[in-house]
Amino acid sequence: MFSNLAEKLQDTFRRLKGKGKLSEKDVDAAMREIRLALLEADVNFKVVKEFVNSVRERAVGQEVMGSLTPGQQVIKIVNEEMTSLMGDKQSALAGPGKEPTKVMMVGLQGSGKTTTAVKLAAHLRREGRRPFLVAADIYRPGAVKQLEVLSDSIGEKYYSNLEIDPVEICREGLKMADREDCDVAIFDTAGRLHIDEDMMSEIGAIKNEIEPDEILLVVDAMTGQDAVNAAASFNEAVGLSGVILTKLDGDTRGGAALSVRKVTGCPIKFVGVGEKIEALEPFYPDRMASRILGMGDVLSLIEKAEASIDQDKAREMEKKLRQQQFTLEDFKDQMVQLRSMGSLDDILSMLPEGGNIPKEIRQMSLNENNLKRVEAIISSMTREERYNPSLLNSSRRRRIAAGSGTTVQDVNRLLNQFNQMQKMFKQMNSGGKKGMAKKMKKIKKRFPF
Repeated sequence: MFSNLAEKLQDTFRRLKGKGKLSEKDVDAAMREIRLALLEADVNFKVVKEFVNSVRERAVGQEVMGSLTPGQQVIKIVNEEMTSLMGDKQSALAGPGKEPTKVMMVGLQGSGKTTTAVKLAAHLRREGRRPFLVAADIYRPGAVKQLEVLSDSIGEKYYSNLEIDPVEICREGLKMADREDCDVAIFDTAGRLHIDEDMMSEIGAIKNEIEPDEILLVVDAMTGQDAVNAAASFNEAVGLSGVILTKLDGDTRGGAALSVRKVTGCPIKFVGVGEKIEALEPFYPDRMASRILGMGDVLSLIEKAEASIDQDKAREMEKKLRQQQFTLEDFKDQMVQLRSMGSLDDILSMLPEGGNIPKEIRQMSLNENNLKRVEAIISSMTREERYNPSLLNSSRRRRIAAGSGTTVQDVNRLLNQFNQMQKMFKQMNSGGKKGMAKKMKKIKKRFPF
């Protein structure tokens, strides 16, 4: 997520650290690099200009506060300005009232609108709400069927009818949502390949009919400035209450997330971070800014862990780690649990100093094929080998490779990753609670705000 932008900004900040005093020349050089990094990330050029000017104005001549170094002061300013750029705080969805909360989903074809509507229903269900879906996209082939199949897969209620027009579908769907005692109705309206008069006219008619509490635009984050332009057009035509950015886990440069609030005034309410139904998250500007600047996002990591990890197993694993009894069997179990939280690289990006974790661990991919390979390799070991990997000489490794249908290189790579993880846990536990306190103090000193 925003890996190129994050890497370039963090490289710029590393060069600022260690300087006893920053001159205007130092600040100007840093601002040039930040400007280029943002433009390369496809951030709107007007937004970039305003952002850089604001940071420079605050950075030049400002006194160092407390124990902060000048470099850290610049990072603090950039963090605050970037958070402000994306909206300062989370913008929550409208709460339940006497009638169902009406959420109207709009967007162009290909943005993932129908899938996102079902993801939003699943998210609201996890929050204790009672969602109801209305399939009002009767033009795109398969759109209604897609919503029906996805809704059935997670047990969500919905209304569909190919015999009547979209406005009537929404009217009847709202009535059914009320009869089913649902407290939020989500309307999946039709999209087009491009913005046209017919689409806007139909959206306007639906808006007048159901009087929605929320109009959410679903846009593909990978389209960069096109996403921002679409948001501006929809906002002008129907008045948006928020934006949902999809495919934020893909090869997105970050321009849409950093531009859309400033250009349209509409907050980003949710982000899609994967293909699974549960891969929709509330958008927190402060957490996203911290991740981009390499300061991690521990709160989101904790929330992911609480939702995905078996707490009894977690306590058992904590005990093993403290006693340095982490085995290959535990390694396999942890990979399975981590996989349920998303990609490993995404998880590591939430940790302060995550970029300093050994590359052998960062390069571990938790996709289905790699996970099966790991399980096959570890399952081909004897119980004694799993609990004492030092026994694994070359002949044993050849036997394991043959038994698991992999190569000796695959076995060596897995053992290297396991050793790196053991070293990391050993370093974390060194010195007991005092040692851990020192490490946390070091991180806090590095990012004291």
